[in-house]
Amino acid sequence: MAALAATPLRVCADPNNLPYSNRQQQGFENKIVELIARDMGTHATYYWYPQRGSFFKQTLGSGVCDLVMSVPSTMPSLAVTQPYYRSSYVFISRRDRNLHIQSIEDPQLRKLKIGVHVLGDEDASLPPVRALIRHGLVRNLVGFSIFGTLDETNPPADLIKAVEDRKVDVAVAWGPLAGYFSRHSSVPLVVVPIPDDPANPELPFQFSIAIGVREKDRALQQTLNTELIRLHPEIQRILRTYGIPAMTLPSEAARSMEN
Repeated sequence: MAALAATPLRVCADPNNLPYSNRQQQGFENKIVELIARDMGTHATYYWYPQRGSFFKQTLGSGVCDLVMSVPSTMPSLAVTQPYYRSSYVFISRRDRNLHIQSIEDPQLRKLKIGVHVLGDEDASLPPVRALIRHGLVRNLVGFSIFGTLDETNPPADLIKAVEDRKVDVAVAWGPLAGYFSRHSSVPLVVVPIPDDPANPELPFQFSIAIGVREKDRALQQTLNTELIRLHPEIQRILRTYGIPAMTLPSEAARSMEN
């Protein structure tokens, strides 16, 4: 670890992607990187690039950095660490609506406007959106770009704002986005994790999240694993501070974090 710690942690991240990261380093991933770098006796440097379609090619692939935070633990073509948190897609609604929606199969959804994030590619719909479409609710969906425009601040927040402003009745979003922006809402919101859909068991709604490095960088991967285990309590505190809905990690990963 000492040899690796002699050089800065070179991180690639989106400069406008709260709650994960921004150029001011206010995101929870910025805080986790800072924690890891400090424990390693070094510091982090950033290469900023919008997290769009060519992100990994232009970052890790081009050699301008050595790690990327918040990648799925099953992501191919990368060496990934063990997961350091697991979250879920969630429903968001106004508390004063008293909707109490608990699942994709809730019959209330057929009468409601459902806000969803869209990626701009019909074949890349998010898992709960695909499930809603399969349940015959395509006409109920109202799409909000998760990317927005390059000059727009916090574009994913538009979906949560639409719930606040009653432009939609309920929204479906990835847990970290929903948890963070709901905490900053002007009205009380309810965030409920979406359980798996029995009608579409191949569509996962929960994902374990890890750090990604190049496949050849196994020494860095192992060093980061050691750091994630040692710093697990502090990382969990950061996640709670940002309102991230955390699900239970798979047993093997959870045991390694506790040892």
